[in-house]
Amino acid sequence: MGLSLSVWLYSRDAASPPPSSSAFSSLAVPTSSRLQLILNSSPVPPGDSRSQWSSVHSSPHFLLSACKEEVMRFPVERSSDGVRAEKGIGSGLHVWEVVWNPGHRGSHAVVGISRESCPLQASGYNVLVGGDSQSWGWELKSNQLWHDGQSLGLYPGKRGSCCTEPAEDFGSLLGTETPLPIPEHILLVLDADAGTLGFVLDGQSLGVAFHGLPRGVELFPAVSSVRGGACIRLRYLNGATRDPPALMALSGLCISKNLGQQRQNKTDKLPLPPSLCRYLHPSYSPALTARMDTNTIGNLH
Repeated sequence: MGLSLSVWLYSRDAASPPPSSSAFSSLAVPTSSRLQLILNSSPVPPGDSRSQWSSVHSSPHFLLSACKEEVMRFPVERSSDGVRAEKGIGSGLHVWEVVWNPGHRGSHAVVGISRESCPLQASGYNVLVGGDSQSWGWELKSNQLWHDGQSLGLYPGKRGSCCTEPAEDFGSLLGTETPLPIPEHILLVLDADAGTLGFVLDGQSLGVAFHGLPRGVELFPAVSSVRGGACIRLRYLNGATRDPPALMALSGLCISKNLGQQRQNKTDKLPLPPSLCRYLHPSYSPALTARMDTNTIGNLH
């Protein structure tokens, strides 16, 4: 069966989609199998409490939607305003999506992580998330990383003590020194076990932005803004424990990667038993693999 599958996959390489044309492709770094499985799995159902902004830990200048998944900043002058998620994370690897229209950001638009006591309102126009020792933020307009009130350099690119790969400055890689425009959808990747925070844009992992985050304490996705009318949506996508991924999940991930994005819905054409074809379908979450019982495994043979 393995030989038949290999022949099927490689005989269709010509139909594979071209490499990504994203501006971030040259900056992408290899991702762990745990993160790949999360990014390749189905998001948790809508309404999950981890997708909600806090109604308490928020600047009074933010209006919270009824579903608590979106906030809108009032047009208040000379004020920096922040909000954090309702629920924090103390362990595991987790991914959230922050949706923020680039046209509604203005200056000092920050996405990051905070501890419970991070300040969420201040006078003037400032970087709020990352402006103290309790938070870590990425300012989207300038691409600067901030922590403890200090700029740690550009991200992606190794400019500060918290930045990691790639080692070269991204401006030199792309032949420009101007900051990269950050798209509307931003994936925030928190590894609470390793104490790291990173980001994924256009399907490209940009690597670790911050390391040395405190372990064993709750950390919360957080944003801050100074722009009136800014609407910011939060969605928890998925997560994983620190346990090694199941072999079956890794095998499914390998097959999915070889299929390519354009052929994900053609798993029924694979030379595999029907149960395996269903498992490989995009609607099936690899995160469920660990919960498959022995009867299910037996049916795959």
